[in-house]
Parts: sequence; C-alpha cells; structure tokens
Amino acid sequence: MKRVVIMQARMTSTRLPGKVLVDLAGRPMLAQQIARLRRCAAIDAIVVATTVNATDDPVAALAAAEGIEVFRGDEKDVLGRYLGAARAARADVVVRVTADCPLIDPAVLDRVVGALLEGGCDYASNTLKRSYPRGLDAEAFHMDVLERMARLGSSPMAREHVTWFLHRERPDLFLLREVVDAQDASDLRWTVDTADDLALMRKIYELGGMPERWVDYPELVAMVRRDPVLVALNAHVRQATL
Repeated sequence: MKRVVIMQARMTSTRLPGKVLVDLAGRPMLAQQIARLRRCAAIDAIVVATTVNATDDPVAALAAAEGIEVFRGDEKDVLGRYLGAARAARADVVVRVTADCPLIDPAVLDRVVGALLEGGCDYASNTLKRSYPRGLDAEAFHMDVLERMARLGSSPMAREHVTWFLHRERPDLFLLREVVDAQDASDLRWTVDTADDLALMRKIYELGGMPERWVDYPELVAMVRRDPVLVALNAHVRQATL
C-alpha cells in the first residue's frame, strides 16, 4: 500500500503572492515544509501538485531540486490535479496538505494516516473538529475515495476545493473519522496567508533555532504559549472563508 503526500502549491496566492517560495530562515518556505514532511514515518512519497502556468515554473523547479516528484495540472481544477498526481504516483492512500504550513508536524500527520489505516472509514482528518493549530491540517483518504470525488464532484467549488464534495455536498456517501488531540490549541494560527502570518513563522523559526534544531509540535506549542506577543502577531488575521 503506497501512501503519498500530495502538496498543492502555486505562486498566485491572493493575499500574499509568491508566499510558497518566500525566504524562511534562509530557505524557501516550501523547502522547509518538505524537510518536515520527510520525517513522516507513515509516508512513502511526496508529490508537489502545481499548475501548468509559467508563473509556477519556479515551484516545479524547487521541488525537482529537492528531489520531489512534480505533477502539473489545471489551476482551477485542483481536484483533477490531485487525481492526476495520485495516479502518476500510483498512490493507494492520499494525504492532502497545502504548501503554506511550514510548521507541519510529522507525528500529527502520521496520526491522521494511522486513523485512516485502522479501517472502518473512507477519510480521516484533524480538521473535522479542530484541536490542532490551523497550519497543521492533514486529510487522508483512500484512492478510491479520490476517484469517487473526482467522478461525482462537478460543481465549481468541488473542483477548486479538493474535499468540498465530501464535506459539503454529499457527506452521506462517505465514512469520516475525526482526529482530535488531548489539548486544544485550535486558537493558534500557524498557516501563512498574510505578511503578519509570515512574520510569526520567521519569529518561531528564529526562537526555535530551526531548521538546524528539530522542534516538534508539543515543544512549539509550549514555546508559543510562553510568549503572548507571538500569538498577538497574527491573532487579528481571519481565515479566508469558502
């Protein structure tokens, strides 16, 4: 059973264009996230799914330089892009992450994959009931689930947002499993969508001595909780609504 992380990435972010390749502790943010994903024990391969647009040539080049598989598809049909990437990688299990989460934690990702592989569900995620910070999001589903979503999901929202059909249109067709942590840190925002989000990530990397020193999720939470100024850096940022 081949378990593949597919990370969607593009340069044309609305609120912070070019964010996936912005400098973070001396390396592109995408490279920092790839380094963290490589520590996942439950993953066999990583694929960067970007667009065919020339603006995303630098994303493809960075992934190739990191030794990561690249799949390029339609900018708007992200669901189709995921399906193409999964087929090209011969995935049996697909793990979806986005390229704006440079604190993503391998143990958290492994836990989500483990919840799926325990059996009895089509889809497992730590986003159904939030307990982790936004930015540690992971969704895991079997290949046949992705095939079904791509076959049945025809609305513009279903094509643009990979698991929209499963969550919003026909959740009755799928068996879902929540992954919830013992501590609630859902008030923390560790995704990068604005300049203030990026400022927080740079500060956390600096304080943690990263990437030279490995810092896992529990230590990151403890470090941030000790310094209310860190939380305040992007506390005002509102997540873009769908």
